[in-house]
Formats: sequence, structure tokens, C-alpha cells
Amino acid sequence: MQDRGQSPPHASAHRQPSYQPLYLQIRALLVAQLDAGEWKPGEAIPSEHELAARFRVSPGTVRKAIDALATDNLLVRRQGKGTFVATLTGEHPSRVRFLRVRRDDGVDEYPASRLLDVRRAKATGDVAKRLQLRSGEGVLQLRRVLTFAGAPAVLDDIVLPGAPFRGLTKARYDAWRGPLYGFFEAEFGVRMLSAHERIKAVAADKATAALLGIDEGEPLLAVERVTFTYGDRPVELRRGLCVTRHCHYFNALG
Repeated sequence: MQDRGQSPPHASAHRQPSYQPLYLQIRALLVAQLDAGEWKPGEAIPSEHELAARFRVSPGTVRKAIDALATDNLLVRRQGKGTFVATLTGEHPSRVRFLRVRRDDGVDEYPASRLLDVRRAKATGDVAKRLQLRSGEGVLQLRRVLTFAGAPAVLDDIVLPGAPFRGLTKARYDAWRGPLYGFFEAEFGVRMLSAHERIKAVAADKATAALLGIDEGEPLLAVERVTFTYGDRPVELRRGLCVTRHCHYFNALG
């Protein structure tokens, strides 16, 4: 076994600094394999003993690496069944992990989504920078409305890099039944793992007010999000305009 701080075998393509704890090196190797699609969302990964044999380390080191990935919501442990790749389809806790707008009355409702438009465009300088693309590279622009109990709550403008989402059309999305990130995962193999958000107060302009069924000038929360997949690669730039008449932004800290 190589459990004394040196890099595990088969790690040359993803070599980590030698001072990094061994379990973090194993974690990085597992993330690389998840990114490569070796195990699909919802599939079981090999047992700790199988992975320990593969990497020539102790099962305890593998267990610690898997614990770290479970904490980061990349893997899910199921008592008596094994460890599975986390998925955004069919798992309520994962499905709502990125949902921050909630109803004021406390009803735990996932909002309905209506996609208004899908367009192809070229990345402007700011979009290219934030999505780590070349200026002028192809992107997809999506606009949708989220509703609670039939009442518009959020207007989302979403920009995606074109290459990973080739073939995305409004008709293809309309045929999907489930959350948007589940659609990205199931149809295009793109997993949304983490996000950075910025929030500020704005006033609704005339076009936004018409789409959300509110008065022009009504206060809105503007939530700007950059979402990342494996390797901290940005794969979504989103600006949501949120009506706060009957909703609020929720975040749990700590």
C-alpha cells in the first residue's frame, strides 16, 4: 500500500502536489473519473475495497475521500446498498439544493417552469470571461418563467456554452418532466455542482413587468448566478428577477 503521503499509482495524468494529504489525492482521482463519465449519475461506484485495490491505498483512505465527496454532494451513501453518484433527477434533497426562492406561506412547493425561448448567439466579452469562453464563441440563451401556484415568481435569463448543450431546443425541453438542472444532467451529461451568487434590489422595467404580471417599477430581487461543474468549470450564467410579493430568498448558512 502507498499510504505514507506519496502519490497513488495511475495518478500521473492528474498529479497533485506531494504535500497534499493522500485522501485528497484519491478524492481528486475520483472526481476526474466522475468528470470522464466512468460512473453515471445514479449509478453505484465500486466498493471501498475495490477502489483501495485500484489505487493501492488502504480502505480507510478511500473511505475518507468518499466522505469528502459525499459532503460536497457528489456522492450519496445508501445504508446497506453502497455509494452512488448523486443525481438531480428523482432525489428531492438534491433537486432543491439550488432552489433559493421559496413561498412565504411555508408550503414546500417546487416551482413550475415555462420556457419562453431558446436562442443561439455569440458570447460577448463579459459573458465569455465569466464562462471561460473565447469572445464570439457560440452560446445558448434561454428565457423562462417560474411560477408558484400559477403566479409568476421569477424571470430567468440563462446563458449556456454551446458545445456541451448541442441539440438543446425548446421542444426537447418541453418534452422533459422535471427540474432544469435534471434536464441538463439527464440529456446532456452536465452536472451542476456548485454556484456563486450575487443579489441586489432592482425595479421592474416595462417588459419584465409584463412578463411577470406586476407593475412597472415594482421592487425585484436580481439574483445573478454562475454555476460550476467538475473541475470548477463554469457552465451556466443566470440572472433571475424575483417577485417578492409572496416569495422570499432563502439560504442556510453553516
